[in-house]
Amino acid sequence: MSKLTIIRGFNDILPDQSRKWQFLESKIKSILDNYNYNETRLPILEKSELFHRSVGETSDIVSKETYDFQDRNGDSLTLRPEGTAGCVRMVIENSLANRGQTQKLWYCGPMFRYERPQKGRYRQFYQLGVEAYGFDSIAIDLEILSVAWSLFKELGISEFVTLEINSLGSAENRQQYTKALLDYLKPYHTELDEDSIKRLDKNPLRILDSKVEKTQDILINAPKLIDFIDQELTARFKQTCEYLDALGVNYKINQNLVRGLDYYSGLVFEWTTDRLGAQSAICAGGRYDSLLENLGGQKAGAIGFAIGMERLLLLLEDLGKLPNQKDVCDVFFILDKEQLHKSLAVVDTIRSELPDLKVDMDLKFGSFKSQFKKADKSDAKIAVIIGQDELDNQTAGIKYLQQDKSQEQVSFAELVNFLEM
Repeated sequence: MSKLTIIRGFNDILPDQSRKWQFLESKIKSILDNYNYNETRLPILEKSELFHRSVGETSDIVSKETYDFQDRNGDSLTLRPEGTAGCVRMVIENSLANRGQTQKLWYCGPMFRYERPQKGRYRQFYQLGVEAYGFDSIAIDLEILSVAWSLFKELGISEFVTLEINSLGSAENRQQYTKALLDYLKPYHTELDEDSIKRLDKNPLRILDSKVEKTQDILINAPKLIDFIDQELTARFKQTCEYLDALGVNYKINQNLVRGLDYYSGLVFEWTTDRLGAQSAICAGGRYDSLLENLGGQKAGAIGFAIGMERLLLLLEDLGKLPNQKDVCDVFFILDKEQLHKSLAVVDTIRSELPDLKVDMDLKFGSFKSQFKKADKSDAKIAVIIGQDELDNQTAGIKYLQQDKSQEQVSFAELVNFLEM
């Protein structure tokens, strides 16, 4: 019989790692509460059609990376490769952005893509999504950028990340630009990399995002999208840059930044770092104003970003920004196994009255000597001893495990107040 092991590209999050996740999640929740964003929880499975219509049939995600299967009814389902499509589906289905309503939402959970696993890139990965619906003005663009920037400052990594921004303009702007780009690339058809040749017919803008040096050399003299953007969106992009200057954000305009998902329009952005090698992007987002309408909802403005949680944790680890948290209990109880029903009642009272106190004990209930050894290894501050004598006298023995203080007795009636101090 073969040995059962974890699926390639998936990871167990062990207790010592889980504490680091909890630290990061608490920082994230604090920032998002400060900006009044509300948590939502989305299904991991969606109908495959949702991603085909939103992310795009020709995108790498849909064409190469999704986990698709048929259920017992013959319906085609997909493990979500990203969160925005499901969030938009939820907003439409529950009429959350109809008739001028606005929503500021966030979610965090596992996503799935069939990619080649490497450091910072996994087949199951966790993603934070922050999204706003029903807002058309530049104010929400600026707030979304501010949310991410505030999080990076709170985590102490703002000086180690760089923002790259671009404007994709309107649908009409992109249509005009695409024609000009194709006219420019025609003479170089055979010199482009294989993926870019395929994109000539399906999604020419994605050629700008090619990582192949030869293709990038060809693009040096290509028409620039920024020259095709109308005056209104050009002015809006300029205002965004002025706001970033005022915030003190380290940013650069990247005219080849188009993002890998077909639903983006207008402002797009990525935060990158040079500390993680090839997986440099830790946050990415932009506007997707046509997505709700394209999926059958009412027309409404939309913008958001996603952060790869594993990559962010890798960066925090690399920079020494994660606290060195040990699994330490506050109080270790040492009990007489012959009188467990009585002594456990005392422990239950303490847990009920002091829910924030971390309480543990040796559930094997060996000798007092072995229980004391477990107490020493637990790094607890004190041991509370409840043996037969203590039960007879309605007191608990208090042994200080990290201080040079004499053992003392505390009555059961005063034990809660004593431990609360």
